[in-house]
Amino acid sequence: MRLQMAINRSKLVDLRQLAKQPVFKAALVFAVGCLLLLSYRHYSLYNSYDQGIFNQIFWNNLHGRWFESSLSSGLSADVTHQGEIPLVSYRHLGQHFNPIFLLWLPLYALVPLPMTLSVIQVALVVAAGLVLYALARQSLSPLLSLAIAVSFYGANAVIGPTVGNFHDYNPLPLLLFSLFLAIEKRWWILFWAMALLVLSVREDAGVPLLSVAVYLVLRRRQWWIGLALFAIATAYILLLTNVVMPSFSPDVSQRLIVERFGQYTGGKAATPVEAIGAILSQPGQILAEIFSRFPKKLSYLVDHWLPLAFVPAIAADAWILAAFPFLELLLMRGETPLSINIRYATLAVPGLFYGAILWWSNHPKAFQPRMRRFWGLCLALSLLFTVTSNPNRSLSFLVPDSIRPWVYVPPLAQVQHASQARSVLVQIPPQASVAATTYLIPPLSGRRAIVRFPNTMQFRDEAQQTQNVDYIVADLWQMQQYQPAFKLERNLLQASIKEVNQLLQAQSYGIQTFQDGVILLQRGLKTEPAIAGQWQEFTKQNFTSVS
Repeated sequence: MRLQMAINRSKLVDLRQLAKQPVFKAALVFAVGCLLLLSYRHYSLYNSYDQGIFNQIFWNNLHGRWFESSLSSGLSADVTHQGEIPLVSYRHLGQHFNPIFLLWLPLYALVPLPMTLSVIQVALVVAAGLVLYALARQSLSPLLSLAIAVSFYGANAVIGPTVGNFHDYNPLPLLLFSLFLAIEKRWWILFWAMALLVLSVREDAGVPLLSVAVYLVLRRRQWWIGLALFAIATAYILLLTNVVMPSFSPDVSQRLIVERFGQYTGGKAATPVEAIGAILSQPGQILAEIFSRFPKKLSYLVDHWLPLAFVPAIAADAWILAAFPFLELLLMRGETPLSINIRYATLAVPGLFYGAILWWSNHPKAFQPRMRRFWGLCLALSLLFTVTSNPNRSLSFLVPDSIRPWVYVPPLAQVQHASQARSVLVQIPPQASVAATTYLIPPLSGRRAIVRFPNTMQFRDEAQQTQNVDYIVADLWQMQQYQPAFKLERNLLQASIKEVNQLLQAQSYGIQTFQDGVILLQRGLKTEPAIAGQWQEFTKQNFTSVS
């Protein structure tokens, strides 16, 4: 008994000593900072559509309706291209294949709320930084390893996606750093386990594995492992995108390929195999796409290199390990893939950091005071640029959303409005079907039928029968604040007011509540005269200014 107590005390002392390590303090600062921002973002109703999608998926999973989501259906090719009505039993697996979500489901089941997903996201990123430190310690000094871990926690490409909506790439850094650690330790069972988990993250999460495979062949001379990994990752990606996912919905060929790689297919629907063939047959188009918008793409690379003092820019291993992720991002069209604050940036992060570790292991003497000062300056600039970019509007209480024209909503106004909005949302029964504007979707997404207003006010039930939603709720105040500078909010405000007026004229819905710019309509309800007068005054003041 005494021996066991002594062992327990020894373990407790070890844990206390471990918690005092600088890397844990950095991890704690990162975790607390991100959780505070996400909590504020959640409470002030700045979470948006994707948070609602994933929360509804997890909520449906808890009820045995695996990966179903009416919100995800709202983004499907059938709805966006064919004009169909969102389907409650639509399976998200047709758009993105994320079986790894089942690992987080027990955690979500403890507290089935949208904020739980944000906590899981932060925990995964915090753990990734700790594994990165352990990876660096295989070949680097404690101080240099700490610098790399702190750079990870201070990177724009890490902070930006973490303080936004829950996203499906969030386990990648943890899994890939664990895979790299397995390579260093030659723990091949762990290596293959991590590789399989990476493939389960998303259909294109195998792209970084292609770079790892090339690295193993060219730099480690581990031919068979590299070739096997390349073959497995390629076969898995092609099997998923050409066979498995199309069995759920046609979104890969009809929407994702068209939207991201349509410049190679002539804007036509194509299978991934056909799209790859089209890309490879147009080397001129590939070069044109890579070097188009060159300043923007160079700036994107600099954003990745900056927190590591530009070491990945001169490290051959970093280029190899990030080659396929960067190639995928550079070949896509649109602004989203080249946004450092969006989830796509996560694809390149693990390879760049491991590449930096490998470079430092060959140049340990370069870690001199002058280099440390330069590194510190780069990291400070990375943090500054992260703050000024206001990632995913998570810092809107601090940073103006627009300078010309000036758009800034003070935090007190945000909190007060959120309180008013939530008092409206609680009037909607938990089982009722709802159409809601974007920022009201996450807190309402734990239900079977929810769609986005003003896109649609209908859904298709399990029997494929079209139904009108029971309630419609719109946050017009939020649109009012941002419409002077942002065309999207301006158009949404106009469309929302017009749609509400048409519903009231048809007497299909009536206004149940209208307060602080948040309107709640109920199907079949008659609007009270006092509320009708408030709405007419609001319409008179805002619809004229918009139009």
